[in-house]
Amino acid sequence: MKNNIHPVILVTIVLMSVGCQSSTTTDSQPTTDNPSRGVIGFSVLTLENPFFSIIADTLTEEAAKYGYQVVVNDAQRNPGTQAKHIDNYIAQKMTAIVINPTDRVTIGTAVKRANNAGIPVFTNDLQCVAEGISIAGHIGTDNFQGGRLAGDAMIEALKSGGKVLILHYKPANSCVLRVDGFRQVINTHNDEVDAGTNTGRIDIAAELEGGGILAEGYKATADALQAHPDLAGIFAINDPSALGAWNALEEAGKQDQIVIIGFDGQLDGKKAIREGKIYADPIQFPDKMGLVTAQNIIKYLNGEDFQKIELIPTKLYRKVDAETDPKLP
Repeated sequence: MKNNIHPVILVTIVLMSVGCQSSTTTDSQPTTDNPSRGVIGFSVLTLENPFFSIIADTLTEEAAKYGYQVVVNDAQRNPGTQAKHIDNYIAQKMTAIVINPTDRVTIGTAVKRANNAGIPVFTNDLQCVAEGISIAGHIGTDNFQGGRLAGDAMIEALKSGGKVLILHYKPANSCVLRVDGFRQVINTHNDEVDAGTNTGRIDIAAELEGGGILAEGYKATADALQAHPDLAGIFAINDPSALGAWNALEEAGKQDQIVIIGFDGQLDGKKAIREGKIYADPIQFPDKMGLVTAQNIIKYLNGEDFQKIELIPTKLYRKVDAETDPKLP
């Protein structure tokens, strides 16, 4: 099988062949004295999504400060591919393994093999919820809270209510939580409408797999428009699927009829918000995920305490924020 290796760390492949392991004298402060203390394997959900490239780049840069190399492999959203990555990391006796789980449950079998081999497994952004496994540490988004913010944004945008499409990605636990949070807010809103204390009922007309990527978000939206031409809103679980939805709306001439709520706050997503293509995003912080993952690995190897599970709250990012964002070109 051909693995897609992230370009910034191609040089680390040579180190894999000798199975470099961490030193027992790991320091918790950055150092440049020993550039080959060990190798960390990172199996990324998909490098097709720039969000995960940011995590990979930040993790690689931070780990290097402590003398660790990072090998990044693209799992291409395939649990079988990711399981092979994990098995390769085990065979190479890597210092630690990091994954964005391609499937929140089935990847547990491979994680268990790493546990049995005594290699710590860390997750970021996406959690693994398989039974009987050990995850050394996780940092990600408070996705349920973010989903609730997405629901608030949809209610704000659809003052008269209407039908809504959800573009899901069910293999990812983070997306399940986002949709759960979104549904909770919409259901509460509808209860208030039914009780006569609010207006503008919002009905979820369909929930389709958008794949978390642009092409599949486009296709799912195009299909939904055929079955539900009167849609008023779309909640997409990330920016790529939201941008795919926009392409489908533009092609159908419905871009002024349907409001899109995305999720992530990637550069392309923020630009789309500024341009009025996406109404709002609960934004995430992938650079912090990569940074803290690297730091937690060092603390783990050094026997230091650290927060085992850290969930970062999102914040809602609207057009007014994009128009004053100094980081947008």
